[in-house]
Amino acid sequence: MREKLYLQILNEFDLSSKPVEVTPFGNGHINDTLKVTMDGGEDKYVLQRINHHIFTNVDMLQRNIHTVTSHIRKKLETRGERDILRKVLTFLPTKSGSLYHFDGESYWRVCLMIPRSRSFDEVNEAFSYEAGKAFGDFQSMLADLPEGALGETIPNFHNMEFRLQQFHDALKADPAGRLAEVEDLVGEIEKRAESMCIQERLYREGKLKKRTNHCDTKVNNILFDEQGKVLCVIDLDTVMPGFVLSDIGDFIRTAANTGAEDDDNPEHVNVNTDIFKAYTRGYMETAKSFLTPLEISMLPYGGRLLTYMQTVRFLTDYINGDTYYKVHRPKHNLIRTKAQFKLLQSLEIHANEMDGFMDTYLNS
Repeated sequence: MREKLYLQILNEFDLSSKPVEVTPFGNGHINDTLKVTMDGGEDKYVLQRINHHIFTNVDMLQRNIHTVTSHIRKKLETRGERDILRKVLTFLPTKSGSLYHFDGESYWRVCLMIPRSRSFDEVNEAFSYEAGKAFGDFQSMLADLPEGALGETIPNFHNMEFRLQQFHDALKADPAGRLAEVEDLVGEIEKRAESMCIQERLYREGKLKKRTNHCDTKVNNILFDEQGKVLCVIDLDTVMPGFVLSDIGDFIRTAANTGAEDDDNPEHVNVNTDIFKAYTRGYMETAKSFLTPLEISMLPYGGRLLTYMQTVRFLTDYINGDTYYKVHRPKHNLIRTKAQFKLLQSLEIHANEMDGFMDTYLNS
């Protein structure tokens, strides 16, 4: 029954041949992603049901993606790149020319599957270096997008002032009666609050500009070819205006963590500075051309900022009674909070080392 629905949805798109089978694909947590097998056995398309509860403005979402992929495609053509269909995502219009299909309940889109590609969840220095180059090149190609070309698919996603306001609202309401047990963590968050809102203040002062960010810079959001070379950046739903600190910061937070995001033992959690340095070397190879000296000097701060932000978000959700993040065991959000705070402390301990690493790029 479900397969029949999928085939009906696919019939709304301008496909090159007949689909015969639709099966689950990948391990994404937001959208429903399916592999489409064609008559003849070729896996040619990817069908996705967009999670419109998270991405509430689907029209903006798809226009953003169309703008970004079109811009990258032109840059690749100008470079004289070959095999461009493997180096940028290609989304298909519907037969009526729309960027997505709405069936009355759900929103759907189709893109070409990139053949002979693979992704990795493993994080080591080699992959971190390649990830840095890929995300730096991605930002570099989009650096000349005019202001206003993209909308915010998730408003205030990495706005620290906004996240602290949500936190303070939770403190005042204390809806689950949990505030008393986390007062020590609340104190740690409050004493760092002012220093963690620097980017918003610098933006208002005209010293820091918004750029086009990916906002989900995990190594598994990059596709590699058979030789382990980068093909393209994928998962473009969160591509939107923001600060460059967000992208490098999120990679540091997720990839340079020696423990798990929800590690029960905070002693496992520390920053791996070799991963940070490998990513930064790759990133600066491709991103230095458009970054300002202030942005370069603040890149390590981005790791502290995004880790602090996630600490705040997990604790806010715990205080609110676990209403946003899915929890899988008792006090899961509190465990996550403590693990993120431990990573933040490790980043603070290594701050001078990481900040000093950027001097090479500032002085060259």
